[in-house]
Amino acid sequence: MARIEILAPVGSEEMLRAAVFSGADAVYLGFSGFNARTGAGNFDADSLQEAVRFCHARGVAVHVALNTTVYGTELPALEQAIRAVAASGADAVICQDLAVATLIGKIAPQLPRHGSTQMSVHTLQGALELKELGFTRVVLARELSLPEVEHITKHCGIETECFIHGALCMSVSGQCYMSAFLGGRSGNRGSCAGPCRLPFEANALPEGKPGRLHHLSLKDNSAIDKLDKLQALGVASAKIEGRLRTPEYVAAAVSACLAGREGRAYDRDLLKNAFSRSGFTSGYLDGKIDGTMFGVRSEADAELTKKTLPMLRELYRRERSRVPVQMKLEIEEGGEKLTVTDADGNKAFAYGDAEPQPARTDPTESLNRSLTKTGGTPFTAEKITVEMDGGPWFIPGSAVNELRREALDALLKKREALRPWPTTEEHVAALPQRTLPPRRTLRARFERWEQVPERALDGVEYLILPIAQADRVPREWRAKTLLELPRVMFGALEQDTARRIAATQDAGFAGYEVSNIAHLRLCRGLPMTGGFGLNITNNVAAQFYAEQGLSSLLILPEVKDSDIASIAPTRNGKPVPTGVMIYGHMPLMLTRACPLQNIHDCAHCNKTGVLTDRKAKKFPVRCGLGVRTIYNPVPIYMGDKPGALAVDYGVAYFTLESREEAAQILDSIRTHAPFEGDFTRGLYFKGTN
Repeated sequence: MARIEILAPVGSEEMLRAAVFSGADAVYLGFSGFNARTGAGNFDADSLQEAVRFCHARGVAVHVALNTTVYGTELPALEQAIRAVAASGADAVICQDLAVATLIGKIAPQLPRHGSTQMSVHTLQGALELKELGFTRVVLARELSLPEVEHITKHCGIETECFIHGALCMSVSGQCYMSAFLGGRSGNRGSCAGPCRLPFEANALPEGKPGRLHHLSLKDNSAIDKLDKLQALGVASAKIEGRLRTPEYVAAAVSACLAGREGRAYDRDLLKNAFSRSGFTSGYLDGKIDGTMFGVRSEADAELTKKTLPMLRELYRRERSRVPVQMKLEIEEGGEKLTVTDADGNKAFAYGDAEPQPARTDPTESLNRSLTKTGGTPFTAEKITVEMDGGPWFIPGSAVNELRREALDALLKKREALRPWPTTEEHVAALPQRTLPPRRTLRARFERWEQVPERALDGVEYLILPIAQADRVPREWRAKTLLELPRVMFGALEQDTARRIAATQDAGFAGYEVSNIAHLRLCRGLPMTGGFGLNITNNVAAQFYAEQGLSSLLILPEVKDSDIASIAPTRNGKPVPTGVMIYGHMPLMLTRACPLQNIHDCAHCNKTGVLTDRKAKKFPVRCGLGVRTIYNPVPIYMGDKPGALAVDYGVAYFTLESREEAAQILDSIRTHAPFEGDFTRGLYFKGTN
């Protein structure tokens, strides 16, 4: 059984030392400008090389996070970032955007790629698709249970990585737009402001009364006591979250993981004191998703952490001896020679000038003791051989110590040598610039068939309905109806979705709207369009999906107008249409844990609710298909600005509206009329950080 890797977060040079000295097998760190923790102390080309030297000398792998969505104007800088990572010889790149993965494949094709948790991979088909695309590892969604992790791990054919300790996002990673829409700071861009940690109360409150409780804040995940089980399942890596935390936190988590991996007890209270939010939860892995998973960071928690920090620093004060070496000491009348060899075949030598003296007794045991004193270095003596020509010979212990220090220093320098990945001469292509098409079409997406007005097809290119609504669609409407697949498919929903696709593919529908990497496998060979859940923000990603067979692509509503104009994919020399959401209550979060379970259980719930924030705004919550969707209280509306965005079609995205309201909004869009009531232009004109 392969030993599970302990993977530690690094947000500064001190955190790097803490992670390595406390015993991590691998670290992950961010490259400046393209990682999902812009607030961490990220690394540039030079400091990355130094980090790789430090880690590789000690047998520790380095994974570099380039795991944000990328805008078109950033693609040249992304190319330089990829070249810098390749030059460092880092062990892998963690990526979310298919543009990053595509460019790595062209620029540094041998550089291993890991699929970020931001890719929302939570099913076997998603992991299999990443394998087909050349990824070597998938970082699984945090919401999975142990049986779900096992099913994917045993059948996907690539490595799996699971979060074992640290903060839990309320939303499925990669499908959270709350920070972007509420404050312009995109979680997909590494700038999440953490709005879920603010008050959002699920209790019914009068109009104008602000929420005070924290019903979107989950406790930190901690499943270190299940590390041995994950290892037995074949999971390759156990990931600690926390690049924005402290070196002491990292050392505490790594130390606990080393014990957990061996099934030994660890100090859970010490770990809690390092950082917690009213304790920990392992609800997802346990399959017990309920109100006990929620918690906040209290003043008492913070005070305990402050008191515990000095004790935790002891965990990484000294270098950990972890790299096994073989030592061969040769002594003859003229002098001494020490050879040290590591498992990679690196050799270093040291020569002594102490003149050996004849020994009255065999000094081998004493020499062995001196050579084993490798404390304070990364090395541990695995095997020691002493050979004496014409001996026995005596040499002073100080001379042996100097030989050992000199040889190990030389070996360390050899191990620090960078091993860059080869790169090609491929470069990022110039961005296309679209102009406004002569005519833009309209598509209308509905949550339920009951919402569809009778005259919905007047001037509408396509209707879009969830695939579960397929049986409700009259045969005469099907040629203009796209079936939307669920953005997430926990539990048995992936198999259920596959059955629904098989049952509908010959039923006269126009095709399927895909919003997850897994959908590409489920719908291969069938007509497909792309939904906003694909997080398309640049032309390279759009081109990837066009080449996968998607006939049209909905651009992520976080993208600014000027960046939208540079997304113009083609297939077989013909333009592939792009679109934007021009009306709709944006789904800000998609959650497996339910905020409504803070006030009642599922048996007493009608699958609807409201969250009230600290400003008394009310956020609708709807439950279905094993997840909760939290909507923006104010809809996007661009119906009165038909020439503002350079796309081929607009989507009216109906969720909470009645049939009559949908009809009225469609009429307003058709006539380019102003919107009646509160609305937002979203991020189309101001963009995100």
